[in-house]
Amino acid sequence: MRIRTITFCAAVAAAALTVLPASPAVAESEPHGSVRVSPGTTAPGGEVDLRVSVCSGREAIGTSEALVSEARFHPASDGGLFARGRIRMDAQDRDYDIWVNCKDSSGKASGRLTVVHGDRDRDHDRDHSHATPFRPVHAGGGGAATQVAAEAKEQGPGTRHAVIGLALAAVAAVAVASRSVRRRRGGGD
Repeated sequence: MRIRTITFCAAVAAAALTVLPASPAVAESEPHGSVRVSPGTTAPGGEVDLRVSVCSGREAIGTSEALVSEARFHPASDGGLFARGRIRMDAQDRDYDIWVNCKDSSGKASGRLTVVHGDRDRDHDRDHSHATPFRPVHAGGGGAATQVAAEAKEQGPGTRHAVIGLALAAVAAVAVASRSVRRRRGGGD
């Protein structure tokens, strides 16, 4: 009786793993790096330098709620990729995430910058000799798709994980039930 239970449990577990594709965490093998932001703290309207070294190609796109528009990365003279970004004039005092996707390779990077309203007038006079927009033009979503995809990944387990969990719970229930039946019949371990 015990061998049948173990065989059944192994068969259910093998079937669950065979039928269901690997989870995204296992399937993803793309390199992940970090975005270096300089300066790490800046005022609305200020500029930041962004650098990544995870991309093996020559282009990348960076997005953040803090930036006026997506940052386009190109090769830096000292290696890696470089971009410059301008902070939105209506950005709030807080930390903002930055996501970078390599265009011609499979790498990704993330980082964080902080917006403060402290020395806004001094930075504005130094950095702005001409008017700049504080929001991107609403024409097609720009980098929003990247941000939505990143948020979707962070939402937790999906249907595959629920099905695997239910299958494993069923296997455990069958094992417990069969053990209880054996004990009642006097066959115990």
